[in-house]
Amino acid sequence: MARFELKLPKMGESVAEATITSWLKDVGDTIELDEAVVEIATDKVDSEVPSEVDGVLVEKLFNVDDVVQVGQIIAVIETEGDIDGAEENKEVESVPSEAVAQVEQTLVVAKETVASVSSGTSRFYSPLVKNIAKQEGVSQAELDKLTGSGKDGRVTKNDILNYIENRGATKEEVSVQEEIKAASAVQEKREDSIPKKDTVAPVIVSGEDEIVEMTRMGKLIAHHMVESVKTSAHVQSFIEADVTNIWNWRKKVKDAFMKREGENLTFTPIFMEAVAKALRDYPMMNISVQGDTIVKKKNINLGMAAALSDGNLIVPVIKNADQLNLVGMTKQVNDLANRARTNQLKPDDIQGGTYTVTNVGTFGSIMGTPIINQPQVGILALGAIRKVPAVIETPEGDFIGIRYKMFLSHSYDHRVVNGALGGQFVKAVKDYLEAWDVKREI
Repeated sequence: MARFELKLPKMGESVAEATITSWLKDVGDTIELDEAVVEIATDKVDSEVPSEVDGVLVEKLFNVDDVVQVGQIIAVIETEGDIDGAEENKEVESVPSEAVAQVEQTLVVAKETVASVSSGTSRFYSPLVKNIAKQEGVSQAELDKLTGSGKDGRVTKNDILNYIENRGATKEEVSVQEEIKAASAVQEKREDSIPKKDTVAPVIVSGEDEIVEMTRMGKLIAHHMVESVKTSAHVQSFIEADVTNIWNWRKKVKDAFMKREGENLTFTPIFMEAVAKALRDYPMMNISVQGDTIVKKKNINLGMAAALSDGNLIVPVIKNADQLNLVGMTKQVNDLANRARTNQLKPDDIQGGTYTVTNVGTFGSIMGTPIINQPQVGILALGAIRKVPAVIETPEGDFIGIRYKMFLSHSYDHRVVNGALGGQFVKAVKDYLEAWDVKREI
């Protein structure tokens, strides 16, 4: 029989911990290879930890709602055969007890040696130094504290004389420092007696109010948003885009697209394509800040903020978005959105984003000021598409017409992105959208 230690596996480049949400097996249950043992939740994704061996669960080291670090042992499984970990344990256990005793004795001797060397009583002092110390009333404890300038740290005549000369000044200095400390303690006591204002206004709860506990994901999102505002200097740029050509083109091709690809063609992949192109044009928007350095990302990985049924948000990531055609982008968007709604995203699905897009128009908002998804430096909010009267410029003159328009709201980190770059980037997205080819084939 051997004991296998089930550890929390690595679940993405930036995932360092997870929360135990439920145990799928109890102590004494039989477990098969690759069978799920426990459910965990990372920053925003729930997943399962499978067993790497066949055996019986004999110990659970964490309870539900406990936070576990990557690499920590979460359970022990007893197996019938030998495993690598068990062999290592056997090798350790096979060390002769005589050798262990010998090592322990060596450690004891070493400790005693260190103690004797560091003790003040065994330190060498010359007869001259001892006489000077005796005449000047320098205690043995003071001598032991002196730093010697002689060989092997020995205290010399000059060392002891310098100490005696400055001893009075040192005492006065210590006395002054003690007085300062005493005065400081009195002041702190006075300050403690003064009622301090709370940084957060207290919430007054009446008997008819309902208190609702925040969900685990809600707490994580709240913390993430507050930290982002503390980290980045948020500024915004707004621009209006005429998407009439896109509206009419999609209306014309969406049925054929569904019939051919089996996918619903929404506006989201079209907008994502434009954002990916703009990031390729302005690579300094596709960066992260690390201390006083800037990390320029090689890949363009677009985060796609999605609202869940419980009111929380999740941001699955479209990897290498600039390398996808519209069909590939549509399939990626639909797949991630569907798996987000059914809670089937994997940890890697939300890792590695370099820029984020959020569609506030889904809720009827015409614009918004989104909070940056750290450690990125920008996020684009897509407003609702509205049918509005607009001035249309033609070679024959200007006239009023009905157009489909939307606002693009760009939030960016002013520590590293100035107004020119932030404005140019969102203008590039607008230009790509307005230059849409109504004859485009898919």
